[in-house]
Amino acid sequence: MQDTPELGPLSQWIGRSETVHDLIGATPIKALAATLDHDPLPAAQAGDEIPPLWHWLYFLPLHRQSGIGPDGHARRGGFLPPVPLPRRMWAGGQFEFRSALRVGDAVARTSTIDDVTVKEGRTGTLVFVKVRHEVSSNGAAAPALVEFHDIVYREAQRPDDVAPPPQAAPTGATWRREIVPDDVLLFRYSALTFNGHRIHYDRRYVTETEGYPGLIVHGPLIATLLMDLLRRELPQARVETFRFKAVRATFDLHPFHVNGRLEPDGKTVRLWANDHEGWLTMDATATLA
Repeated sequence: MQDTPELGPLSQWIGRSETVHDLIGATPIKALAATLDHDPLPAAQAGDEIPPLWHWLYFLPLHRQSGIGPDGHARRGGFLPPVPLPRRMWAGGQFEFRSALRVGDAVARTSTIDDVTVKEGRTGTLVFVKVRHEVSSNGAAAPALVEFHDIVYREAQRPDDVAPPPQAAPTGATWRREIVPDDVLLFRYSALTFNGHRIHYDRRYVTETEGYPGLIVHGPLIATLLMDLLRRELPQARVETFRFKAVRATFDLHPFHVNGRLEPDGKTVRLWANDHEGWLTMDATATLA
């Protein structure tokens, strides 16, 4: 990447790494299943495989209260580069599910700053940070899961900002589920992932400070709902890879839909989310074993 005088030498953070440890307990599994309205709730006994993406319930960011910034995230610096832009969003992710993670596993996650890129967009400067996570279980040398996490930092909202043109959502869904993103759903997911980002629960902050029309539905929650739709429709399938890209913010002002279909090759699953107007908000693809 090229450094800019305004953003400083962010490239110095590339290659930085940290490892954290956790234990896959049963209670977060049951709590997320309840939040996603599963019936019956899973037993989540020792040895049970956890669903894809539910590893987000672990390795939670346990920052001290005194270290939290005005947006509810940890103050800039530390492991992630100190990007001096006020708005931070989860832009997308790519996953390889190599072996199962199970209730009772002792797990380790090694995270590395893979890349930092500065770009100029229609709303000003954008900084993209790509983090590689490798999750291993019970002391295994090879990771059970490899994840690339894409984070985007943006400038503050300006009165003359022009929103990017919306994209029409795909047609031809064979699976479809309506989601009502009320305050309780967003609060419960924030609590389960220990996510203090105020854009998900503080309506005054998100509308007056960041300039959005309503509470923002978590990108990882939408991705989890897409994967949950796949599991509801193909309960015996094993997912090998998954990738998603956030296309447009989803707000709590209206219901939205998660959609999917199995492609003719019998291995590729096309998944997407759309808002109440039919605009694409998240685009995703899964491949099955």
